[in-house]
Amino acid sequence: MLSPHEFAVLMLVRASPDQTDVTRAEFSALLDLQLVAMEHSASGVHRPRVTNHGESLLRNMMRER
Repeated sequence: MLSPHEFAVLMLVRASPDQTDVTRAEFSALLDLQLVAMEHSASGVHRPRVTNHGESLLRNMMRER
């Protein structure tokens, strides 16, 4: 189960990956759970992205409301 802070960071990565603080402990937890990954572009920019597993979790959580 995700904490409210981890869930908020997951939603932030989905909505504004460039605004996400990847040094937060919550982000590390999401990486460990494979809900987010770091995307490496050809230009050398590293950017967080939500994985398929993370997208599935977000869809299911939104549907529960």
